[in-house]
Parts: sequence; structure tokens; C-alpha cells
Amino acid sequence: MKCLLLAALLCAAIQAQDPSAEREELRRALAEANSSEIEVLRVIEKYLALHPATPFRPDLEHRAAEAAIALHNDALAIRYGEPSLQRLPDDAKLLPGVTRALLALDSREGAERALAYAHRAEDLARQMQKDGNPGNVSPLEWRNQTDRLLNRASLDEARATGILGHPEEALAVAQRAFETYPDAAAAREQAYWLERLGKPMEAVRAMADAFAIPDALATDAERAADRAKLGELYRKLKGSEDGLGALCLEAYDRTVALLKMREQRLHVGEPNAARTNVLEFTLSGLDGKTLAMASLKGKVVVLDLWATWCIPCREQHPLYEQVKERFRDNPAVVFLSIDADADRTPVKAFVNGMKWQGPVYFEDGLARVFAVDALPATILLDRNGRLYTHLTGFLDKGHFADLLTERIRDALGTAQE
Repeated sequence: MKCLLLAALLCAAIQAQDPSAEREELRRALAEANSSEIEVLRVIEKYLALHPATPFRPDLEHRAAEAAIALHNDALAIRYGEPSLQRLPDDAKLLPGVTRALLALDSREGAERALAYAHRAEDLARQMQKDGNPGNVSPLEWRNQTDRLLNRASLDEARATGILGHPEEALAVAQRAFETYPDAAAAREQAYWLERLGKPMEAVRAMADAFAIPDALATDAERAADRAKLGELYRKLKGSEDGLGALCLEAYDRTVALLKMREQRLHVGEPNAARTNVLEFTLSGLDGKTLAMASLKGKVVVLDLWATWCIPCREQHPLYEQVKERFRDNPAVVFLSIDADADRTPVKAFVNGMKWQGPVYFEDGLARVFAVDALPATILLDRNGRLYTHLTGFLDKGHFADLLTERIRDALGTAQE
């Protein structure tokens, strides 16, 4: 979609400002190439060679850099990415791509430039944390996102520092990356420098962490490569793979415990931080009152999770009201309006302005328990407080009310309202 949109914008600008044959040719070529990164890159390169002074050069170079990064073309990512970063130094998408392209050169000059970009990416991530959550994700996800950015910037800094001849410092930076956000890439980078520093057993343990740590972003190919490298290091040290399985189990237990400790640390201050059973939760209300979820045991509970910034939530709200009306005479069904805003300041004015009726509660950790990663979200609990169903996103207007009604009836165990 991004490729299609930018190509259309470029074509419109080119056609409006200069209808020459050359630019008309570019318009047609981009229109034909906009479904293929390699074709977009080829068209832009050809045009820039013919028209180096074009006023559209900044936009074309930026798009070419994106395409080159997507294609893992390091030379072109550098050629077009660095001029773009001079104009847009805080471009969070180009920064890591250009940095890694420079690191791939494995040269002192490339490492020096990469190190400067890595420091810039780190500063940008820290500024994002300082500025605070923009409100379109949960506080936990925002912290995870910015910690991942810091992790990646540190890993680039570690590799650049090592290429520049400072392996001990590179190891320290890689360890910092792992502490910030424990993942396979950071463990792998530690193993890389430990091996080069002549610490084989420590390298094996770090590589076992890379292989064993739960990491949703690690690909199957990376896992396979980690397994192969782990076996290579272990056999070189021990002569065979006897005992490697036990070492991997230790690594798994160690990394799972580490991730759990990190999650607990991030939830400090959350009212229900230590709780995983929703019936043990106490929700704070917009009116200052609290609700003990245990008081709802024996009832089917419908949780409507929304936020003030969520436009689809507003669209879906009247549909909830329809369903509530269908069950208004059934005391066994309870509907709870749950706000998921990180900043609760505007919530009262929003509710009043929208004229929404009924009490409003704050999510207070419910999003964590039910792994809510998109809004609106509808959580249906059975009579024992267990998850019955989880509906994510804005569903078709003609379908949502009937679907939710059906799920509530199923949870009640009866076809009657």
C-alpha cells in the first residue's frame, strides 16, 4: 500500500509540474512498477541518471532507499539512504536499514558512519520514552516497542564498536542490549564477541540463550542457524554434543525466568500487577468507585475495551447498546465499559461529550491478562470468570450485534434472552 501511495503522489506531482516526455515516461513507469520493489528501484535509478537535478530527487531517493533496504541491497541503501538521512535525520525506518548496510561493509569507515547513526537511533528511542506513550497502544506495548528500538540501536553500536577494534566494549554494549530487551539477537551478539575474546564456555551459554529464549520475532531460519552455531561451539569445546540438551534446558529456564522478572518489573504500580485470575482483579472506576470482579462470579460478563482515540470504538458503541437492550431483563448478564487509555485525563470529558451512559472502569491490567493488542476489543467471560471468547477490531455493523448476542446465549447455556 505504501509503495502504491507514494508512486501515485510522485506521479501526480510530476504530471502537474512538468508534462515533458521524460516525466510522462517516469509517471507511466512508476505506475507499472508500483507492485514491485525491484522495479520501483530500477525506474528511479534510471530516471535519476537521466535527470540528476530533478526537483523531485529527495522524494525519489527516499523511496529508492526504502526499496533498497527491503531488497537487502546494501550498496544502494547507502547511496540513497544517507542523503535522505541528511534531510530527515530522525527517520526511524531508514536509520536501522542504512546502519546495517554500512556494517555489512565490514570496514572502519563504514563502522564509523554506522556508529553515528546507531547513536542517533538510540537518542531517538530515548526521546520517545521521555515524550511518553502517544496513546494508540497499551503502556506495556509502548515500553516494549521503545525498548526494542534501544535494543536494536545498541546491537548496531556493538557491531560497529567491535569492527573499530574494541571487542570488550562491543561485548558490554551487547550485554546492555540484552538487559534492555532480552531477545535472541542480543544473546547472539554476545556470543559473537565472547567467542572472539577467547571465552568459549561463555559463548556457548550465550548461544544457548539465543536458541532457547522465547522470541516471537526470531525466524525459523535464524533458529536453525542458532542451533547449528551452538552445536559447532559446543563440539569444539567438548568434542561431542553430549550434555548439550541439558545446557539448552538450563538456558530455557533461565531466559523464561528473566522475561518473567522483566514483565513483573514493567507492571510495578499496576493495581493488579501480581494477579492473573481476572476474578481476583479490582477495577477502578471513572467515578472513583471500585469494582471487585469476584462479585460477578456466576454471571456472564461482557467487557467492552475502548479508548478515546479509537474511532472504530465510537462506531461500535451503539451496537453494544443494542445488545445490552436485548439482555436488559436478564440479571445473569453484565456489561462493563472498560477504558484502555494510557492517559486518563481526557476520559471524563470524552464520555460526557459522547453522552455514553453507565459506569466506566479502567482496564487496570485486563489488557495484559487477555493479550489485547488492538481496539476495540470485546472480552466475554463465562459464569466462572474464564475467557469464553475474544472479538478483536471493529466488526461489520450488520453482523456484530447478532454475533455477540449469539455468543452471550452460548455462554449462558440457553437460547433464551
